Amino acid sequence: MSYRHDRAVRADYHPGVAENDSTENTEPSFEIGKDGLGGIVVGMDGSPASFHAAAWAAGLARRERSRLVLVYVEAVGGVAYWSPMGVAVASEAAESLVADLKRELVTHLEGVDTDWDFVHHRGDPAVGLERVAEDYRADLIVVGRSRRRGGLLGTVPATLVVEAVRPVVVVP
Repeated sequence: MSYRHDRAVRADYHPGVAENDSTENTEPSFEIGKDGLGGIVVGMDGSPASFHAAAWAAGLARRERSRLVLVYVEAVGGVAYWSPMGVAVASEAAESLVADLKRELVTHLEGVDTDWDFVHHRGDPAVGLERVAEDYRADLIVVGRSRRRGGLLGTVPATLVVEAVRPVVVVP
């Protein structure tokens, strides 16, 4: 059985939007159903789970010949950001973490034959990963499973699984 999608007949249909979702912009931000992956975004927070996610995504990026985008999202909603002095200290700590992450990633991805970028983004982690994926026109977001015991997913993976407009893989 074959299926032919005719835009003239089904101009309102978008395979990435559920039938009962109402959204004004139904144009996909990435190509649905293409051959292979053009880009993969990976959430990095320095945890072992994020490095597992990066390793898994790097292997996939190598096999698919796609760009790997490793992203650290600095959450700016904490108590440290309530005062000017707190902002300065928190920003300095984040810059130090970013520098350490970059060094570790260079070592971690040394033998992987794929192009990759590192992005430092500020804001909500789930929203930031989706925004960077949109900017890079990535086809997939990869995150590590939460470090907390008892729950299946942390807040970032759970939010992405429910709200992201592109596929999400959660790596243990």
